[in-house]
Amino acid sequence: MRSIYFKELNQFFSSLTGYLAIIIFLVISGLFLWVFSETSILNYNYASIGQLFTIAPLVFLFLIPAITMNAFAEEQQLKTLELLTTKPLTDLQIILGKYFAAITLVGFALLPTLIYYFSVYFLGSPVGNIDTGGVIGSYIGLFFLAAIFTAIGIWISSLTSNQIVAFIVSAFICFVVYWAFDFLSALPIFYGKSDALVKSFGINLHYENISRGRIDSRDVLYFVSTITFFLWLTFVSLDRRKW
Repeated sequence: MRSIYFKELNQFFSSLTGYLAIIIFLVISGLFLWVFSETSILNYNYASIGQLFTIAPLVFLFLIPAITMNAFAEEQQLKTLELLTTKPLTDLQIILGKYFAAITLVGFALLPTLIYYFSVYFLGSPVGNIDTGGVIGSYIGLFFLAAIFTAIGIWISSLTSNQIVAFIVSAFICFVVYWAFDFLSALPIFYGKSDALVKSFGINLHYENISRGRIDSRDVLYFVSTITFFLWLTFVSLDRRKW
């Protein structure tokens, strides 16, 4: 697994993929936090970087599928997937190696945003007037959200050899898992009856809970089980090629 992990990381950073992913995320989040007047921190009288955690899922909706679309689709297109499976590696090791490499890249993109937190921390009056617990919870929630999007992207990439198709379908599935259940819960057939249950199937409810700084085991279990489910689908997708 380690060899696949470092191979994928090297591939990300030996091309423009890794650098573009990080730069695009930082530019977009920076514009919304500091430049655009409607969302700029400088126009608020409250020390918070909540805007980052509102815009980040929207950026990840397109950014992460762009990162993961090559994971298996490119291997299939270049006919190197069969060669990869002949090496002394299990399918699970291949999947986890690619998965953790993509997650690491997302982590690199998030790391520089700590500058935003420290900027607001020292700009606050008095200094440190910011909900640090809420920020930590938001980062945890954002990382979990990115982990689910990555698992979805890896799975879709294993289903096709066309990278553009992998990108479009991944973005759509990520949208469905994140927002669609909120819209469904508002339909008359569910509203007032089982709307809370329907909403609990989506990421947004659990992401908002953790973003408040309240780490609930039910939310953590949701994220871990959802990630495991999509990685299992990837395993099934690879395994069916042997059938």
